[in-house]
Amino acid sequence: MKTLLSLGHGYTARLFARALIAQGWRVIGTTRDAVKVRALEAEGVEPLLWQPGAKPEAAIASATHILHSASPIDGHDPFMHLAPLLREAGPEWFGYLSTTGVYGDTGGAWVDEDSPLAPARGRSADRAAAEAAWLASGLPLHVFRLAGIYGPGRGPFARLRSGQAQRIVKQGQVFSRIYVEDIVRVLLASIARPDPGRIYNLCDDLPAGADEVLVAAAQMIGLPLPEALDFATAELSPMARSFYAECRRVRNDRIKAELGVVLQCPDYHAGLRAILAAEAADQLSENIPGV
Repeated sequence: MKTLLSLGHGYTARLFARALIAQGWRVIGTTRDAVKVRALEAEGVEPLLWQPGAKPEAAIASATHILHSASPIDGHDPFMHLAPLLREAGPEWFGYLSTTGVYGDTGGAWVDEDSPLAPARGRSADRAAAEAAWLASGLPLHVFRLAGIYGPGRGPFARLRSGQAQRIVKQGQVFSRIYVEDIVRVLLASIARPDPGRIYNLCDDLPAGADEVLVAAAQMIGLPLPEALDFATAELSPMARSFYAECRRVRNDRIKAELGVVLQCPDYHAGLRAILAAEAADQLSENIPGV
């Protein structure tokens, strides 16, 4: 039986698991939060509580495919110590979710998978180190460098509705992004066409500024725009300010040419419409008894 072991079973992995379970797969997902165990079970995922003393040997032995989507913790990959066990088990496919942040700041220039890595210190540097370590692990690794992820439950609409959205304007600043369902499409395509050692950028076709996306979202739901705040003088947390520290445009030609992927949301306009459609579908199902 095709079995996915999902290491760090979060937002993207949950949607990926849903697609696989619909195809008859078994999915095992790790979580460090005991409260989430029942939620995973309700989604058809077999939870593996990742706490001190966890025994993953049986799950690893049964897994035909592995997805690793956990971030490094304090500079260390939380699952790297499993590499010998994973190698011994011999999975058919191993996917590692990384970030386009490994390219660093290019001043808005385009990057592709062959561009040199120049990550800033911190999270992106840790991701680059983890990529290199897993690529050298002897496993059938596929690296997926993700742009900013958005989708149902993760986008500008909730912030606008709550009045917490900040419209930060930084001249010339652009980001690449990827709709979460398109990540799932790429992962499924990679499993169908495995190519161990290959690296893929996951992003849409239209890099754009965060304020541009916020304006479009506000217009779609008829809410007033937040006041424009100049980045140089805006009061931002260090984490929020770091979000604007880099500017680059990311190419996605490889997922199209090699994996045959057709993006559901090739730009943020389509992505925002998809979020609204998903919200409407969820609201409808909540109002229908038995659904």
